[in-house]
Amino acid sequence: MKLTLAATIGICLTAAFVLSAIFAPWIAPYPLDAAVGGVWEQPSAQYWLGTDTIGRDILSRLIYGGRITIFVALAASVLAFSLGSFFGFLAAVRGGMVDSILSRIVDLMMAIPSLIVALVVLSVLPLNLTVLILVMGVLDSTRVFRLSRAVAMDIAVMDYVEAAKLRGEGQAWVIFREILPNALSPLVAEFGLRFIFAVLFISTLSFLGLGVQPPLADWGGMVKENKDGLIYGRSAALMPAAAIAALAISVNLVADWVLSRTTSLKGGRGG
Repeated sequence: MKLTLAATIGICLTAAFVLSAIFAPWIAPYPLDAAVGGVWEQPSAQYWLGTDTIGRDILSRLIYGGRITIFVALAASVLAFSLGSFFGFLAAVRGGMVDSILSRIVDLMMAIPSLIVALVVLSVLPLNLTVLILVMGVLDSTRVFRLSRAVAMDIAVMDYVEAAKLRGEGQAWVIFREILPNALSPLVAEFGLRFIFAVLFISTLSFLGLGVQPPLADWGGMVKENKDGLIYGRSAALMPAAAIAALAISVNLVADWVLSRTTSLKGGRGG
């Protein structure tokens, strides 16, 4: 597949974010919580992006914060796709009562805004990365369920799926050997969009005080810490916001390219 200019830019930017997250301890100029300068210093040769509300280097915290933000969002997205796609495929293959029960459960979960559910749940549970990932993954799996069920319903009527059923293949075979390979293209494209949603979601939770907790840092928490600087014309809160926007744009560019390259479902055997 030929890369477009937009896709190339998106891949390069996304790779830069991922690599900086992986190698954060070696790239960051200063430790995560080290107060190395004055309060809200302007960008300079020593502090490329300036300092924050207590004199910590913003660039270093951005790099470390990106590590936490990307890890939590990626883990939650993987969990969401594992749950959502499995139950979506199961509903499409089984049909009948199983489909109705799963669909009504998903409808009930989607009837209440995810942010409200997350705020209520996180207010009574311990605030750690494991709980955050589980809550975000389960809530986002409802959207994946809808997509995977719709895609699987189209694939389930294909001749090669019917042939597999007539051969006596079990439901696990039909799901993982016949449906999943043919559903990968739309699911991969959707994964990029769900990942960005997870980045925005964890950033929102952290800004509201129910996301990543100190001494760890993420981009949403950094915006919260430095929002008062905007009153005095300081840009400390804008840097993590710009990082969130840049990551969202870069991943969306890649996801749009994947979507544009997604072909219609083929009639050949998927296994």
